[in-house]
Amino acid sequence: SAELCLLPALTGLLPPLPGPGGPGPAEVGLGALPAELRAAVRALVGDLDALFTALGLREESFAVGALSRVVAAELASYAPARNRRRMATNKASIVFVDRTLDLAGAVGHHGDNLAEKILSVLPKLPGHKTDVMVNMVELTALQTTDEACSIIAPGCLAQPNDPAAKALWESFMNLKQKEAVMEARRHLVEAASRENLPIKMSMGKVTPEQLSSYIQLFRNNLKALENHCGLLQLVLATVQTLKHPQTSKWDNFLAFERLLLQTIGESEMPSVLNQLLPMIKSYSERTKDDYTCEDFLILLVYTYSVVGEIKSGKELDAAEEEVKKALVKAICDEPEPSPVLRKIT
Repeated sequence: SAELCLLPALTGLLPPLPGPGGPGPAEVGLGALPAELRAAVRALVGDLDALFTALGLREESFAVGALSRVVAAELASYAPARNRRRMATNKASIVFVDRTLDLAGAVGHHGDNLAEKILSVLPKLPGHKTDVMVNMVELTALQTTDEACSIIAPGCLAQPNDPAAKALWESFMNLKQKEAVMEARRHLVEAASRENLPIKMSMGKVTPEQLSSYIQLFRNNLKALENHCGLLQLVLATVQTLKHPQTSKWDNFLAFERLLLQTIGESEMPSVLNQLLPMIKSYSERTKDDYTCEDFLILLVYTYSVVGEIKSGKELDAAEEEVKKALVKAICDEPEPSPVLRKIT
Protein backbone atom coordinates (compact mmCIF):
# COMPACT_ATOMS: atom_id res chain seq x y z
CA SER A 1 0.00 0.00 0.00
CA ALA A 2 1.31 3.49 -0.81
CA GLU A 3 0.27 7.02 -0.03
CA LEU A 4 0.53 9.70 -2.69
CA CYS A 5 -0.39 13.32 -1.97
CA LEU A 6 -1.40 15.36 -5.01
CA LEU A 7 -1.86 19.11 -5.19
CA PRO A 8 -4.19 19.66 -8.13
CA ALA A 9 -4.70 23.40 -7.68
CA LEU A 10 -1.89 24.41 -10.04
CA THR A 11 -1.84 27.48 -12.28
CA GLY A 12 -5.29 27.69 -13.86
CA LEU A 13 -6.67 25.08 -11.45
CA LEU A 14 -7.95 27.18 -8.58
CA PRO A 15 -11.19 26.33 -6.78
CA PRO A 16 -14.08 28.43 -8.17
CA LEU A 17 -15.79 30.71 -5.69
CA PRO A 18 -19.56 30.20 -5.39
CA GLY A 19 -21.56 33.02 -6.97
CA PRO A 20 -24.55 34.70 -5.32
CA GLY A 21 -27.33 32.14 -4.99
CA GLY A 22 -25.15 29.56 -6.76
CA PRO A 23 -24.06 26.19 -5.44
CA GLY A 24 -21.89 26.16 -2.34
CA PRO A 25 -18.40 24.62 -2.53
CA ALA A 26 -19.68 21.25 -1.30
CA GLU A 27 -22.19 20.97 -4.17
CA VAL A 28 -19.89 22.08 -7.01
CA GLY A 29 -19.54 19.42 -9.70
CA LEU A 30 -17.60 19.34 -12.96
CA GLY A 31 -20.59 20.76 -14.87
CA ALA A 32 -20.62 23.90 -12.69
CA LEU A 33 -17.06 24.84 -13.70
CA PRO A 34 -16.11 27.13 -16.62
CA ALA A 35 -15.32 25.29 -19.87
CA GLU A 36 -11.58 25.99 -19.66
CA LEU A 37 -11.38 24.64 -16.11
CA ARG A 38 -13.48 21.57 -17.05
CA ALA A 39 -11.01 20.79 -19.83
CA ALA A 40 -8.07 21.23 -17.44
CA VAL A 41 -9.64 18.88 -14.86
CA ARG A 42 -10.32 16.22 -17.53
CA ALA A 43 -6.73 16.53 -18.80
CA LEU A 44 -5.42 16.16 -15.24
CA VAL A 45 -7.59 13.07 -14.65
CA GLY A 46 -6.34 11.53 -17.92
CA ASP A 47 -2.72 12.18 -16.92
CA LEU A 48 -3.28 10.71 -13.45
CA ASP A 49 -4.88 7.60 -14.92
CA ALA A 50 -1.90 7.15 -17.26
CA LEU A 51 0.48 7.50 -14.28
CA PHE A 52 -1.47 5.00 -12.15
CA THR A 53 -1.64 2.58 -15.09
CA ALA A 54 2.14 2.70 -15.43
CA LEU A 55 2.47 2.06 -11.67
CA GLY A 56 -0.19 -0.66 -11.70
CA LEU A 57 -2.21 1.07 -8.97
CA ARG A 58 -5.70 0.47 -7.68
CA GLU A 59 -6.37 3.70 -5.82
CA GLU A 60 -8.71 4.79 -3.07
CA SER A 61 -9.22 8.56 -3.34
CA PHE A 62 -9.65 11.14 -0.58
CA ALA A 63 -10.23 14.86 -1.14
CA VAL A 64 -9.66 18.01 0.90
CA GLY A 65 -11.28 21.07 -0.69
CA ALA A 66 -13.91 21.87 -3.32
CA LEU A 67 -11.82 21.39 -6.46
CA SER A 68 -10.17 18.28 -5.06
CA ARG A 69 -13.62 16.70 -4.62
CA VAL A 70 -14.39 17.43 -8.28
CA VAL A 71 -11.08 15.88 -9.44
CA ALA A 72 -11.50 12.82 -7.19
CA ALA A 73 -15.11 12.27 -8.35
CA GLU A 74 -14.11 12.62 -12.01
CA LEU A 75 -11.29 10.09 -11.53
CA ALA A 76 -13.66 7.68 -9.79
CA SER A 77 -16.13 7.78 -12.70
CA TYR A 78 -13.52 7.84 -15.50
CA ALA A 79 -14.18 4.71 -17.62
CA PRO A 80 -10.52 3.77 -18.33
CA ALA A 81 -9.77 4.22 -14.60
CA ARG A 82 -12.58 1.83 -13.65
CA ASN A 83 -11.15 -0.81 -15.97
CA ARG A 84 -7.65 -0.26 -14.56
CA ARG A 85 -8.82 -0.63 -10.97
CA ARG A 86 -10.35 -4.03 -11.79
CA MET A 87 -7.01 -5.29 -13.14
CA ALA A 88 -4.40 -3.51 -10.96
CA THR A 89 -2.63 -5.40 -8.16
CA ASN A 90 -1.03 -2.57 -6.16
CA LYS A 91 -3.14 -0.61 -3.67
CA ALA A 92 -2.66 3.09 -3.02
CA SER A 93 -4.37 5.83 -1.03
CA ILE A 94 -4.53 9.07 -3.01
CA VAL A 95 -5.08 12.33 -1.14
CA PHE A 96 -6.08 15.32 -3.29
CA VAL A 97 -5.52 18.67 -1.56
CA ASP A 98 -6.61 22.11 -2.81
CA ARG A 99 -3.45 24.18 -2.71
CA THR A 100 -5.50 27.33 -2.13
CA LEU A 101 -6.39 26.02 1.33
CA ASP A 102 -2.80 26.87 2.20
CA LEU A 103 -1.83 29.90 0.13
CA ALA A 104 0.75 30.89 2.76
CA GLY A 105 2.53 27.63 2.04
CA ALA A 106 2.42 28.20 -1.72
CA VAL A 107 3.79 31.77 -1.68
CA GLY A 108 6.03 31.63 1.41
CA HIS A 109 9.85 31.57 1.23
CA HIS A 110 10.59 28.65 3.50
CA GLY A 111 13.70 28.39 5.57
CA ASP A 112 17.27 28.18 4.45
CA ASN A 113 17.15 25.66 1.59
CA LEU A 114 19.58 25.87 -1.33
CA ALA A 115 17.58 23.52 -3.59
CA GLU A 116 14.47 25.70 -3.33
CA LYS A 117 16.48 28.82 -4.14
CA ILE A 118 18.12 27.21 -7.19
CA LEU A 119 14.74 26.05 -8.53
CA SER A 120 13.19 29.49 -7.97
CA VAL A 121 16.01 31.70 -9.25
CA LEU A 122 17.50 30.00 -12.32
CA PRO A 123 15.57 29.99 -15.64
CA LYS A 124 13.54 26.88 -16.50
CA LEU A 125 15.07 24.29 -18.82
CA PRO A 126 13.09 24.51 -22.09
CA GLY A 127 10.41 21.83 -22.27
CA HIS A 128 10.71 21.01 -18.55
CA LYS A 129 8.70 22.11 -15.50
CA THR A 130 11.00 20.94 -12.70
CA ASP A 131 14.54 21.46 -14.00
CA VAL A 132 16.57 24.59 -14.66
CA MET A 133 19.15 25.88 -17.12
CA VAL A 134 22.70 26.05 -15.80
CA ASN A 135 25.00 28.38 -17.75
CA MET A 136 28.04 26.31 -18.79
CA VAL A 137 30.10 29.11 -20.37
CA GLU A 138 32.44 29.18 -17.36
CA LEU A 139 33.74 25.73 -18.33
CA THR A 140 34.75 26.97 -21.78
CA ALA A 141 37.31 29.42 -23.14
CA LEU A 142 34.52 31.48 -24.67
CA GLN A 143 34.52 35.12 -23.61
CA THR A 144 31.05 36.67 -23.58
CA THR A 145 29.18 39.32 -21.64
CA ASP A 146 25.85 37.75 -22.59
CA GLU A 147 24.54 36.02 -19.45
CA ALA A 148 22.05 33.96 -21.44
CA CYS A 149 24.68 32.79 -23.94
CA SER A 150 22.89 30.42 -26.32
CA ILE A 151 26.01 29.16 -28.10
CA ILE A 152 26.81 26.66 -25.32
CA ALA A 153 24.13 24.10 -24.43
CA PRO A 154 22.84 24.59 -20.87
CA GLY A 155 23.45 22.18 -18.02
CA CYS A 156 20.73 20.98 -15.64
CA LEU A 157 20.14 19.54 -12.15
CA ALA A 158 19.10 15.99 -13.11
CA GLN A 159 22.28 13.87 -13.05
CA PRO A 160 21.11 10.25 -12.63
CA ASN A 161 24.40 8.74 -13.84
CA ASP A 162 26.70 10.68 -11.48
CA PRO A 163 26.69 9.33 -7.88
CA ALA A 164 28.60 12.35 -6.51
CA ALA A 165 26.14 14.78 -8.14
CA LYS A 166 23.15 12.80 -6.81
CA ALA A 167 24.63 12.86 -3.28
CA LEU A 168 25.27 16.62 -3.56
CA TRP A 169 21.69 17.29 -4.71
CA GLU A 170 20.44 15.36 -1.66
CA SER A 171 22.56 17.70 0.47
CA PHE A 172 21.03 20.74 -1.27
CA MET A 173 17.55 19.49 -0.35
CA ASN A 174 18.21 18.28 3.19
CA LEU A 175 20.87 20.58 4.67
CA LYS A 176 20.87 24.26 5.53
CA GLN A 177 22.35 26.52 2.87
CA LYS A 178 25.67 27.07 4.67
CA GLU A 179 26.21 23.33 5.11
CA ALA A 180 25.07 22.55 1.55
CA VAL A 181 27.55 25.05 0.07
CA MET A 182 30.34 23.49 2.17
CA GLU A 183 29.34 20.10 0.76
CA ALA A 184 29.65 21.55 -2.76
CA ARG A 185 33.20 22.68 -1.96
CA ARG A 186 34.09 19.29 -0.42
CA HIS A 187 32.85 17.34 -3.46
CA LEU A 188 34.71 19.70 -5.79
CA VAL A 189 37.98 19.38 -3.85
CA GLU A 190 37.70 15.56 -3.80
CA ALA A 191 37.04 15.48 -7.57
CA ALA A 192 40.00 17.80 -8.27
CA SER A 193 42.27 15.70 -6.05
CA ARG A 194 41.34 12.50 -7.89
CA GLU A 195 42.23 14.21 -11.18
CA ASN A 196 45.55 15.53 -9.73
CA LEU A 197 44.50 19.12 -10.34
CA PRO A 198 46.49 21.79 -8.42
CA ILE A 199 43.79 22.66 -5.89
CA LYS A 200 44.45 24.57 -2.68
CA MET A 201 41.92 23.73 0.02
CA SER A 202 40.87 26.79 2.01
CA MET A 203 38.89 26.79 5.22
CA GLY A 204 36.27 29.24 6.45
CA LYS A 205 33.28 30.66 4.63
CA VAL A 206 32.58 29.35 1.13
CA THR A 207 32.08 32.12 -1.43
CA PRO A 208 30.81 31.86 -5.02
CA GLU A 209 34.15 33.29 -6.17
CA GLN A 210 36.02 30.49 -4.39
CA LEU A 211 33.83 27.82 -6.01
CA SER A 212 34.36 29.48 -9.41
CA SER A 213 38.14 29.39 -8.96
CA TYR A 214 37.95 25.64 -8.23
CA ILE A 215 35.74 25.10 -11.29
CA GLN A 216 38.32 26.89 -13.48
CA LEU A 217 40.82 24.08 -12.72
CA PHE A 218 38.67 21.65 -14.68
CA ARG A 219 38.27 23.93 -17.69
CA ASN A 220 41.30 22.87 -19.76
CA ASN A 221 41.24 19.20 -18.77
CA LEU A 222 38.78 17.38 -21.02
CA LYS A 223 39.11 14.06 -19.18
CA ALA A 224 38.39 15.68 -15.81
CA LEU A 225 35.48 17.57 -17.36
CA GLU A 226 34.01 14.35 -18.71
CA ASN A 227 34.48 12.45 -15.44
CA HIS A 228 32.84 15.11 -13.25
CA CYS A 229 30.49 16.94 -15.61
CA GLY A 230 27.38 16.22 -13.49
CA LEU A 231 29.00 17.50 -10.32
CA LEU A 232 30.30 20.61 -12.07
CA GLN A 233 26.79 21.45 -13.32
CA LEU A 234 25.40 21.39 -9.75
CA VAL A 235 28.26 23.52 -8.42
CA LEU A 236 27.78 25.99 -11.28
CA ALA A 237 24.07 26.13 -10.41
CA THR A 238 25.11 26.96 -6.83
CA VAL A 239 27.48 29.73 -7.95
CA GLN A 240 24.91 31.28 -10.30
CA THR A 241 22.20 31.16 -7.62
CA LEU A 242 24.38 32.73 -4.92
CA LYS A 243 25.34 35.56 -7.31
CA HIS A 244 21.78 36.08 -8.58
CA PRO A 245 20.13 39.38 -7.50
CA GLN A 246 16.91 37.48 -6.77
CA THR A 247 18.67 35.55 -3.98
CA SER A 248 19.09 38.66 -1.79
CA LYS A 249 15.43 39.49 -2.45
CA TRP A 250 14.54 35.95 -1.33
CA ASP A 251 16.26 36.64 2.00
CA ASN A 252 14.31 39.93 2.27
CA PHE A 253 11.05 38.03 1.72
CA LEU A 254 11.98 35.52 4.41
CA ALA A 255 12.90 38.28 6.89
CA PHE A 256 9.61 40.09 6.21
CA GLU A 257 7.56 36.90 6.64
CA ARG A 258 9.25 36.09 9.96
CA LEU A 259 8.74 39.65 11.21
CA LEU A 260 5.08 39.55 10.15
CA LEU A 261 4.50 36.30 12.04
CA GLN A 262 6.05 37.84 15.18
CA THR A 263 4.06 41.08 15.08
CA ILE A 264 0.73 40.13 13.54
CA GLY A 265 -0.77 39.20 16.92
CA GLU A 266 -0.09 42.68 18.27
CA SER A 267 -0.78 44.72 15.11
CA GLU A 268 -4.15 45.24 13.47
CA MET A 269 -4.37 44.69 9.71
CA PRO A 270 -4.63 48.44 8.90
CA SER A 271 -1.29 49.14 10.57
CA VAL A 272 0.33 46.23 8.68
CA LEU A 273 -0.99 47.61 5.36
CA ASN A 274 0.21 51.11 6.25
CA GLN A 275 3.70 49.67 6.81
CA LEU A 276 3.58 47.95 3.44
CA LEU A 277 2.37 51.04 1.56
CA PRO A 278 5.79 52.80 1.17
CA MET A 279 7.20 49.56 -0.28
CA ILE A 280 4.94 49.82 -3.38
CA LYS A 281 7.04 51.69 -5.95
CA SER A 282 6.49 52.38 -9.63
CA TYR A 283 8.96 51.18 -12.25
CA SER A 284 10.76 54.56 -12.45
CA GLU A 285 11.21 54.70 -8.64
CA ARG A 286 12.41 51.12 -8.07
CA THR A 287 15.96 49.93 -7.54
CA LYS A 288 17.01 46.30 -7.99
CA ASP A 289 16.41 45.70 -4.27
CA ASP A 290 12.81 46.99 -4.28
CA TYR A 291 9.78 44.75 -4.67
CA THR A 292 8.20 44.47 -8.11
CA CYS A 293 4.41 44.42 -8.53
CA GLU A 294 4.45 40.60 -8.61
CA ASP A 295 6.61 40.51 -5.48
CA PHE A 296 4.17 42.77 -3.69
CA LEU A 297 1.17 40.67 -4.73
CA ILE A 298 2.94 37.63 -3.24
CA LEU A 299 3.50 39.58 0.00
CA LEU A 300 -0.19 40.53 0.13
CA VAL A 301 -1.32 36.94 -0.45
CA TYR A 302 1.00 35.76 2.33
CA THR A 303 -0.13 38.54 4.70
CA TYR A 304 -3.86 37.92 4.24
CA SER A 305 -3.32 34.14 4.49
CA VAL A 306 -1.56 34.21 7.88
CA VAL A 307 -3.64 36.98 9.49
CA GLY A 308 -6.74 34.81 9.91
CA GLU A 309 -10.00 36.55 10.71
CA ILE A 310 -9.86 40.27 9.91
CA LYS A 311 -11.98 42.86 11.69
CA SER A 312 -13.66 45.01 9.05
CA GLY A 313 -14.21 48.72 9.56
CA LYS A 314 -13.52 52.20 8.21
CA GLU A 315 -9.84 52.09 9.19
CA LEU A 316 -9.29 48.84 7.27
CA ASP A 317 -11.27 50.11 4.27
CA ALA A 318 -9.15 53.29 4.13
CA ALA A 319 -5.85 51.36 4.41
CA GLU A 320 -6.90 48.86 1.72
CA GLU A 321 -7.99 51.69 -0.58
CA GLU A 322 -4.55 53.34 -0.33
CA VAL A 323 -2.79 50.03 -1.10
CA LYS A 324 -5.10 49.46 -4.08
CA LYS A 325 -4.40 52.93 -5.49
CA ALA A 326 -0.63 52.53 -5.15
CA LEU A 327 -0.70 49.04 -6.65
CA VAL A 328 -2.88 50.06 -9.62
CA LYS A 329 -0.55 53.01 -10.33
CA ALA A 330 2.51 50.74 -10.16
CA ILE A 331 0.93 48.17 -12.50
CA CYS A 332 -0.15 50.86 -14.98
CA ASP A 333 3.37 52.31 -15.00
CA GLU A 334 5.01 48.99 -15.96
CA PRO A 335 6.62 49.46 -19.42
CA GLU A 336 6.50 45.71 -20.15
CA PRO A 337 4.04 43.93 -17.83
CA SER A 338 4.95 40.33 -17.03
CA PRO A 339 2.67 37.46 -18.18
CA VAL A 340 1.21 37.29 -14.64
CA LEU A 341 0.34 40.99 -14.59
CA ARG A 342 -1.14 40.79 -18.10
CA LYS A 343 -3.32 37.89 -17.02
CA ILE A 344 -4.50 39.76 -13.91
CA THR A 345 -5.29 42.98 -15.78
